[in-house]
Amino acid sequence: MTKTIKIIGPAYPFRGGLAAYNERLAIEFQNQGYQVEIETFTIQYPKLLFPGKSQYVDGQAPEQLKIKRTVNSINPLNWFRVGKRIQKEKPDLLMVRYWLPFMGPVLGTICRIVRKNAHTKVICLADNIVPHEKRPGDRLLTHYFMKSIDGMVAMSQSVLNDINLFTPGLHRALCPHPLFDNFGERLEQTKAKSLLQLDQETSYLLFFGFIREYKGLDILLKAFADERIQKLPVKLIVAGEFYTKPEPYLQMLADWDLNNRVLLHTDFIPNDKVNQYFSAADLVVQPYKSATQSGVTQIGYHFEKAMLVTDVGGLSEIIPHKKVGYVVPPNEKAIADAIVDFYDNKRQAVFEENIIEEKKKFSWANMVQAFQSVYNSLNKP
Repeated sequence: MTKTIKIIGPAYPFRGGLAAYNERLAIEFQNQGYQVEIETFTIQYPKLLFPGKSQYVDGQAPEQLKIKRTVNSINPLNWFRVGKRIQKEKPDLLMVRYWLPFMGPVLGTICRIVRKNAHTKVICLADNIVPHEKRPGDRLLTHYFMKSIDGMVAMSQSVLNDINLFTPGLHRALCPHPLFDNFGERLEQTKAKSLLQLDQETSYLLFFGFIREYKGLDILLKAFADERIQKLPVKLIVAGEFYTKPEPYLQMLADWDLNNRVLLHTDFIPNDKVNQYFSAADLVVQPYKSATQSGVTQIGYHFEKAMLVTDVGGLSEIIPHKKVGYVVPPNEKAIADAIVDFYDNKRQAVFEENIIEEKKKFSWANMVQAFQSVYNSLNKP
């Protein structure tokens, strides 16, 4: 791979894990000597399709990155203009982030146009190929996109396998989601609790990230109502914005008498507050009903926190059971059993010690190498 890279995907001023990831990956490419430019959206989602309160972050753009807002997800004329311009600029690599079938038309069209220059290689970084929340037309939109790229890097085996549903011969590589190390340093737990105005004598579990139906918060709440957990000095922090209707969850809290034991911090959590939540928690819980990989686990690794995940998608690939946390079936009894085991058998110190070694597997340099590998395979005679 030579030196010029374009990245198309979310970045500043858009918020969330995808934007944070793209910016961090761009920095790693730059650290290794590549010239990198991110082209993000002028319009990412129409307001009617966006479930949260705002798509944007406050604050300044990352100083060390070149980010341009150029791509309109709903304007085909824009797709042709952007595609033609990048085609003429001839970057060596166009890296495209794919996470949702809605993005199939805009990204697929731009990629098709760019590839006509017979120079640029288009490699996708795929979060999902088959979405967690299925809608009519998903397969058609994804098929359109998958036929527009030269190669793909997947972050879990399940996504790598899904490639065969669309383009079996596609050049590909597998690289686990790297550590999210761009949210500051771990704080002393007492300091983190103080900053969040939490009780120092109480232990806390953390459910972190946008709240969507597939993430299984309902299962976790039911597990948290287990009478064994009620006897523990433990509370649950739900930190993240509702991307689904909150009323069913609020009703669960009332029905199971959990209002005093579940803390709802359901505004968007800004980047400079993430370390407070992870540092305050003993155990990060991801009770997902479906998954591919998750950025939350890699934030957990960075902050060296024990994790409980369900055995869906690729989550079990990166959380060794009973070594750094738990991998359990996605049901309330299994989750409750693990939480009780964690506290009754005082697993925290051992898990956190093991995480220090395990986290070394998840470097950003490995992700750059995965792109290099796919790029080299595309250029073999």
